[in-house]
Amino acid sequence: MSSWLITLAIIGIAVVTVVGDYFIKLASLTSSPVQNKWFLAGCAMYILSTFGWVFTLRHIKLASIGVLYSLSIVILLAALGVFVFGETLNRLELVGFGFAVI
Repeated sequence: MSSWLITLAIIGIAVVTVVGDYFIKLASLTSSPVQNKWFLAGCAMYILSTFGWVFTLRHIKLASIGVLYSLSIVILLAALGVFVFGETLNRLELVGFGFAVI
């Protein structure tokens, strides 16, 4: 399997995981965070991402996946927080974000 296809799969898994995080964030904003449709949708996304992990782990080392997946998660979650939930990043968080990307 080609390396660019594996790379796309890993980024796709990160996107699915972040969609799950989005639903969990929505659930956390309700009065009963565990007993609503957003929580169940988030769990479904996490289960879906697990199937993706099984597929990609057959083709590439865990350490290699970890680097790309972690970088994708950091970027996607920061973007989700800022652009969707209107969160702001303070200076220290921006420095940490920069270090994570570097």
